[in-house]
Amino acid sequence: MKNKEIVSGVVGASFFAIGYLGLSVAIIPSLVIGAGAYVASELIMGDSKEKKYDFKEESLSKKIDSAKKSNKHISDMIKEIEDETVKKYLKNINSTTNKIINTIEKNNINNSTSNKFLDYYLPVCVNIIDRYDEIENQELTSKDSKKFMKNSAKMVEETSLAFRKILNSLYQNDIENNEAEMKVYNQMLKSDGYNSNDLVVKDGDDSNE
Repeated sequence: MKNKEIVSGVVGASFFAIGYLGLSVAIIPSLVIGAGAYVASELIMGDSKEKKYDFKEESLSKKIDSAKKSNKHISDMIKEIEDETVKKYLKNINSTTNKIINTIEKNNINNSTSNKFLDYYLPVCVNIIDRYDEIENQELTSKDSKKFMKNSAKMVEETSLAFRKILNSLYQNDIENNEAEMKVYNQMLKSDGYNSNDLVVKDGDDSNE
């Protein structure tokens, strides 16, 4: 079982690398391609007695606990990375990831966006950071190693932007609900005879100062 998962992980990572590093596909589509390759590999190698891979198979609380550990690892890696620009984006990723995890946990969000982030985007991000640090520590000077470092740094930058979009997406429904609530609230103020600017009661009783 473990070997099958390792192979599937390698397949998923390979498709991700081919799309992003080889074909210069944007990071989000590349991550989706990699996730699809991982799931496809799981289904192909799994036998009829095994349960098919499901993003929602593991409980949300366990996914959140795992995500917190991953984000703690990102925080620790900031101290290890030498490139100041990469460190800056890692700090952004760490801060945004913390907000995403808190939002998911606080609102008990268990949808496609939250599951993809917890199951794939965050773990792959950690792997990218680890590989970057590993190559950086070797101080290699070959053309391929320099290209890898450059592409990885760019990937970290785009991940920072992508995670902000994920956070915005998680908040979108909450924003829409709050806007609807404010409209109802405003209508109730008007119907109860309050002026929305100074909150003065129209009949003159107990005016607020």
